[in-house]
Amino acid sequence: MLSRLVFVGMAAAIGAAAQDAAPETKPAPKAYLVEPGTHVPLSLINSVSTKNSVPGDRVYLETVFPILVDGRIVIPPGSYVMGTITQVQRPGKVKGRGEFHLRFDSLTLPNGTTRDFRARVSGLDGRASEELDRKEGSIKSEGNKAGDTRTVAETAAAGASVGALAGSLSGAAGMGAGIGAAAGATAGLIGVLVTRGPDAVLAKGTTLEMVLDRPVSFEATELDFSNVPPHPSTGGDSGPLPSAKTRQGVRRFPLE
Repeated sequence: MLSRLVFVGMAAAIGAAAQDAAPETKPAPKAYLVEPGTHVPLSLINSVSTKNSVPGDRVYLETVFPILVDGRIVIPPGSYVMGTITQVQRPGKVKGRGEFHLRFDSLTLPNGTTRDFRARVSGLDGRASEELDRKEGSIKSEGNKAGDTRTVAETAAAGASVGALAGSLSGAAGMGAGIGAAAGATAGLIGVLVTRGPDAVLAKGTTLEMVLDRPVSFEATELDFSNVPPHPSTGGDSGPLPSAKTRQGVRRFPLE
C-alpha cells in the first residue's frame, strides 16, 4: 500500500514538473483583412499613353486616401502601387480608338511591407476625357467624329475662299468658289483618312480607383508607421489632359 502511494506521488510530481516546463503559448497576433471589393483611390506617378506604351510596361501609382479596417489604418496615403500595361491598341486611321488595359500587381506600405495581389481599374478621374470600359477593364480614348467633320468643313471653306478669289480674277467667282470648296473638302477628307485619331492618355497626377478582387491581410506588427517620415504627394499640379476636342490649336490636318 505504501509503495502504491509513493508511485502515485511520484507520478503527480512528474506531471507537475512537465507542466511547469511546457512553453507558454502566446496568442496569435491580430490580423487585419482588407476585403475583396475594397476601392482604393490612386494617383499616377508616371504618364501612360497608347502612343508610347507597350505591353509589359510598368505603371507606378500611390494611394491618396487611407483605408481602414476595424478602425485602424492599414493602407495609409503614400503607399505605392505597381501595375502593368497588359494590352495596347493604337487608334486607327479611319476608325477605332486608342485603348489599353491596366492591371495592378503589388502594394508597398510606407514602412516597406509589401503584398502581391491582383486588382483592376474601377473608376477614372471625372476630369479625364478617356472612357473606362468597366466590363472589359480597358481605358479608351474619346472619339473624334466632330473633329473630323470640322476638319473637312474648314478645309472646304478655305478652298472656297481661294477658289472665289481665283474665279473673280477670271470673271467666274461662283464657279471658282464651288471648285475650291470641292477641292478643299477632298483635301480635308484625305487628311482625316491618313492620320490617326486621339491616343488614350492618362497624365501624371490623374486619379484612378482600383478595386481588389482578392483579400489582402496584414498582421498588427506590419502596420507600425511611427518611424515613417511624412510622405509628400508626387502628383504635383499635374492631372488629366484636356479633351482632344477642346485643346487649342490641335488639328488632325494642318491648314497652310
